[in-house]
Amino acid sequence: MKPVLKLYRGYANEGELIVFGHVFRPNTASDYEFEKKRFKNAKSIIRMFRIKTIPNADVYLEHNGMKIHTKALEDGYFKFCIPLKEQLVYGWTDYYVSTYHDGEEIREKGSYIRPYEGDLGFISDIDDTFLVSHTRNAFKKIYILLWKNINKRKIFDDVVPHYQALSTAGRNAKQETNAFFYVSSSEWNLYSFIVKFTEKHELPRAVLLLKDIKTSLMDFFVTGRGNHNHKFDKIKHILEFYPHLQYTLLGDDSQHDPYLYEAICKIFPVTVKAVYIRQTGRHKKEKAVEAVKNMESMGVAACYFKDSSDAIAHSKRIGLIA
Repeated sequence: MKPVLKLYRGYANEGELIVFGHVFRPNTASDYEFEKKRFKNAKSIIRMFRIKTIPNADVYLEHNGMKIHTKALEDGYFKFCIPLKEQLVYGWTDYYVSTYHDGEEIREKGSYIRPYEGDLGFISDIDDTFLVSHTRNAFKKIYILLWKNINKRKIFDDVVPHYQALSTAGRNAKQETNAFFYVSSSEWNLYSFIVKFTEKHELPRAVLLLKDIKTSLMDFFVTGRGNHNHKFDKIKHILEFYPHLQYTLLGDDSQHDPYLYEAICKIFPVTVKAVYIRQTGRHKKEKAVEAVKNMESMGVAACYFKDSSDAIAHSKRIGLIA
């Protein structure tokens, strides 16, 4: 049986291209049926956490007329960081990665972005930032993930117009968009679901940077939880990869976003322009309020909000969107 290649959205600057993905064992990574009802939806979700990867698999990136070879890591994850001699075009571009099985080539197409020239970049969390997930209640989160298919999952009111306005902020050409990243503690297992959800609701097309893949059913019950240091590392990497941009960070108070973003602001004192923190409970968290005040004291336009209409008004007030 042939292995399965899963490619993710990559990204590039003027000097480097980064693309990545996973190699799966056959019959464990087929297209999931996110529109099925109840039991069938639960079955699809559970299957995503029972996938099996292929360690040390040979993978080949087609780039600039060459096939560049590397091997997958122990969890089946592979990543190509390629120095560029010639600058790539702006916008989204296709790329191809292949592997071989019994002499037969298995080839898949992905896409990467080189952001259009501009000044703004946006980094957003996912769960309880735009996708209603009830992260604060572990049992409710698991219930919704299992029993609510993609058509039943909810998005917060006014998120879409806010994110669409941010995506084109400062742009005259409609086809040009700002750099957008979704960085989350959700695992790579949920990549296809997140992509389809964002497409369904017409959220900005973005690069996703998620947590290490899980391969057992027990891992499913702690999805999105545990150590969040990977988010800090990934956000720090983005800011270093595109150092000329002014960033807006969007998150929520259900876990550690206020404190992660506060730390990022301390390390990049001239890079972060604004921070948005969604209030997920009935009351604002005292520690989150302190973090927001501290960011404001560093010159960051911070907004701790309940409704996205308030975030939109704040973005207009600071001149981030028209």
